[in-house]
Amino acid sequence: MKLFRNSWISSLKKLPRAYKGRLMAFAVLFGLSVLNLCSEWPHGIPRPALLDTYDNILPDTFGRPRQLLFDHFQRWFPRIPASEPVTIVAIDDRTLAAVGQWPWPRNKLAALIDAIAAQKPLAIGLDIYMPEADQTSPDKVADNLPPSAASLITGLRALPSHETVLARALRAAPSVLGAAASDHATADTSTDMRSAPILVHGGSPLGSVERFDYVLASLPELQAAAHGQAMLNVALEQGTVRRIPLIMGLGNKLVPGLPIEMLRVATRSPMVEVFAGTSGVRAVGVADVQVPTQPDGEIWLHFASIHSTQNRYVSARDVLQGQVAADRIRNKLVLVGLTGTGLPDVRATPLGEQVPGIEIQAQIIETIFDGRFLQRPAWIKWGESAFIMAFGLLVIWYLPRTDSRFAALIRRVPKASAMLGITLNLLSLLVCVLLFRYFGLLVDAASIFIIGSAVMGSFFSTAILDDDAKNKRDMAHAQAGDREKSGTGKIFDGALARWKRIHRTSK
Repeated sequence: MKLFRNSWISSLKKLPRAYKGRLMAFAVLFGLSVLNLCSEWPHGIPRPALLDTYDNILPDTFGRPRQLLFDHFQRWFPRIPASEPVTIVAIDDRTLAAVGQWPWPRNKLAALIDAIAAQKPLAIGLDIYMPEADQTSPDKVADNLPPSAASLITGLRALPSHETVLARALRAAPSVLGAAASDHATADTSTDMRSAPILVHGGSPLGSVERFDYVLASLPELQAAAHGQAMLNVALEQGTVRRIPLIMGLGNKLVPGLPIEMLRVATRSPMVEVFAGTSGVRAVGVADVQVPTQPDGEIWLHFASIHSTQNRYVSARDVLQGQVAADRIRNKLVLVGLTGTGLPDVRATPLGEQVPGIEIQAQIIETIFDGRFLQRPAWIKWGESAFIMAFGLLVIWYLPRTDSRFAALIRRVPKASAMLGITLNLLSLLVCVLLFRYFGLLVDAASIFIIGSAVMGSFFSTAILDDDAKNKRDMAHAQAGDREKSGTGKIFDGALARWKRIHRTSK
């Protein structure tokens, strides 16, 4: 048993140096390539359940570096706005100081919508949802009065509710109400909402898009009055917004995101179109506009710096007071949202900026108008994997060859291998940066760097083991030589002593 264990341990020790280290390098290449594929499994291919177990056990070795790399691409080359289709009417600190704290009575919000609509915008999107009745409405106030105030109660009940006033404003304007999808039921959520028809070209994309069971939407009276309903959800990854769904599922139906629904209302289109295939959603369109998407209906948003978009903001207070130039709103897509201090709707972007949530929606619309889309289609992942495998196999085949020019170069210049590795990684990074800069393609240089470095590093580890073994052999030969030399010396010394004794006797 002991002999078998020693043999097994000896075989394991020899394994890293088997086939000049090629076996070890191939195991590293194959294992890391599988993990890389698991971190971003392509749509349209069933994902083995075993990979979910790996996700729970192993850290996300490739996902986080990929995200950070793409963030840096955007920081190096942020989008420069080429058009100004959006105006944001901000409920900011000045507005809150003049009108009062949020939430407002619905009749005040109706007055703001009327003031915006008077300037003839193409559409008005509200980054606001109102699932509860306004408790300051005249009928609600009447409910809280004592019976002795009968005449006042009668007068209040004769007035229209604040919901009625707001519904009238929404009906008269090209308005779109926002809603928030949720996985959890609350007292204010429902399982459905009014939304425009969606025409699907191709197979049903419900299995590919993100789906929710519940929605936090405005009151049915307000939904019926508005010209459109849309989701406000964004995709958060480690607290940062990188991708935004243009389409998603609510139960068994598709519903649009706010930007695409605003375009539908602005163009007076009867429906939103979704173009899907076997791998999921390919594009979402309105009228003659088609936006290429990821298979799950999301887009990677190319952000512009908040410093370059400040001109799109006007204060809601100035709108209410008639102090905003008409061309700031006329023929614009107007978003109404909260930006005041202390209001919670703040998002982090890949540029490292904290921006109001309404800014995210504005940047999506602006990106669609500019036609500056970031794309990471499924073939890019397969292309990366093929390149990594091809490059890794080339390294595995060529690097251990002792008769190659590279081996000769390494013997002459020991640092040449490190210099070559750095050069190759910088070259791959440069190619990925150029593809981002000029074509908007997101290519993952981080995975190429990690896997390529690990494969080359495995050979260096093997070389270290070989050097260590060689040093041990040299030391063993040297010690044996010393022992041999020591024995010969003793014989010689003895012979010399005997010769001296004989020589003295003869004299």
